[in-house]
Amino acid sequence: MNPILAAILNPVLANPLNSVSILSNVSLIAGANTINHKLGRMQLGWFLVDTQGTATVYRSASFNDLTLTLTASAPVTVSIGVF
Repeated sequence: MNPILAAILNPVLANPLNSVSILSNVSLIAGANTINHKLGRMQLGWFLVDTQGTATVYRSASFNDLTLTLTASAPVTVSIGVF
């Protein structure tokens, strides 16, 4: 591959957001919620894609290779992007 093209493309291809998986319509209870993120590897991050209500949602445990633990301030249904 052309070195100039590689210098341009490699950072784009290495971006972890290229492998986002969307977990749709996840029902959270008020308090801690453990969700299987289905990545099959250690996750790097997450973000809310959609929130169907009013609640504060935050990560409340360390990342691991199976689950994502989120705490919600109220019951809410969300869609989550995990990568």
